[in-house]
Amino acid sequence: MILYEYPFNERLRTYLRLEHLLRRLAELIPRSHPLDHHYALATIFEVMDVAARADLKTDLLKDLDKQRAVFESYRGIPSIAEDALESVLGQLQHCFAMLNGQSGKAGQALLDNDWLASVRTRMSIPGGTCSFDLPAYHAWQHQSADRRQHDLQIWAGTLAPLADPVYLLLHLLRDSGTAQKVAAERGQFQQNLPPGRTFQLLRLRMDPSLHLIPEISGNRLIVSVRLLQHDGDGKLVPSTQDTAFELTLCA
Repeated sequence: MILYEYPFNERLRTYLRLEHLLRRLAELIPRSHPLDHHYALATIFEVMDVAARADLKTDLLKDLDKQRAVFESYRGIPSIAEDALESVLGQLQHCFAMLNGQSGKAGQALLDNDWLASVRTRMSIPGGTCSFDLPAYHAWQHQSADRRQHDLQIWAGTLAPLADPVYLLLHLLRDSGTAQKVAAERGQFQQNLPPGRTFQLLRLRMDPSLHLIPEISGNRLIVSVRLLQHDGDGKLVPSTQDTAFELTLCA
């Protein structure tokens, strides 16, 4: 099944973009080829760009505190597993303390590194990291894989106070939804959202053998899915077939 996710607000869009980049980074660092480490470093710079949003830290701290209050309210309920509850509360508290104790923006130490700053500037130019442009970076790429991995782990470690809260909040949000089987009639699906609830994330799973692509839109009142397919020229056109898929709304 292919999973598609649709965020209902800008804050969540930022969280999902960061998660996407951080997962890519986690895949690239353990590899050994210099080209993989080039893109790992480029990904670190992308994370810094996304994290440069002024209110990101404030949003994360507010969401962590809000989740902590929700889980605190579960104390003493007989049907709640106390060990699991304490584990989640511990993770929330750890993430809050780590992020709150961070001074400046995520990756501030990297911003103060002149060598990394020069590499970052040249990476924004097509072909700007050629050996004649950045001989020091070319030399770094010829270091041993262990040395490059060590450097990347240190640089990526400066992003940990940001990464852990993003991973945790998205995990808790996804766990809040219940999957349901739905059907798009002639390639179209709409569902009114219940009043009084604010959904933040839509998750859609579809069988890849259908060769369909969902175009998702939504607001606080309604969600809509239009299914598209490639025609003979490779263009996307509306599908007219009845199609079943799995839909999850996370509040």
